[in-house]
Amino acid sequence: MCRTIAELDAQLTGCRACPRLVAWREQVAHDKRAAFRDENYWGKPVPGLGPDDARVLIIGLAPAAHGGNRTGRMFTGDRAGDFLIAAMYAAGLTNQPTSTHPGDGLRLIDSRMTAPVHCAPPDNKPLPSERDNCRRWLTEELTLLSPTLRSIVVLGGWGWQALLPALAESGWPIPKPKPRFTHAAHYELSPSIPNRSPLHLFGSYHPSQQNTFTGRLTPPMLEAVLTTAARAAGLEPPPA
Repeated sequence: MCRTIAELDAQLTGCRACPRLVAWREQVAHDKRAAFRDENYWGKPVPGLGPDDARVLIIGLAPAAHGGNRTGRMFTGDRAGDFLIAAMYAAGLTNQPTSTHPGDGLRLIDSRMTAPVHCAPPDNKPLPSERDNCRRWLTEELTLLSPTLRSIVVLGGWGWQALLPALAESGWPIPKPKPRFTHAAHYELSPSIPNRSPLHLFGSYHPSQQNTFTGRLTPPMLEAVLTTAARAAGLEPPPA
């Protein structure tokens, strides 16, 4: 068990537990995309991003092969990241509306981003065994954030299903029937650990191109979920 978020992030980046994911992320980093051929790819597990006293946690699926796997930063350098960071900025959760590369000045405000799987998977589809191998990191992250964490926004049904066991393991039992994923879903989970606060769980469609290009997910839709989650966490809305 890691003692701090910084220790967790440092240990996570050395993980080689899933041979298929290790081979894929390193192959992508070696072969590169033509548009990024002059860049040095990260090619390792991508840690979460944001402060260790975050009140809002945003959970995706896994790093993109030429996004997080290239830049080494969650939701950075791809279209899904562009869409998400712009919506987070509108909700007052970042200091700027873009996330292009480490060192671009991005700062998350009272929020953190992570994923159930920290390595880029082939076809953006982790195997169930890979999801289960990676759960320990998410469980530890939830536990370390528990003193301040008040809201979670899950991007997509896959991430939702991956999160529920980690929540139970970290001290927020899952009620029966299980919370069901839909866009704008909202549940309140009671903790099993004394003196821990309840947790608000929200769902949103994932900002993948499949959803954003078709209009299934629009900027106002995602901004509304993030703003509601921030308010549930006790954060003030940004100035109009």
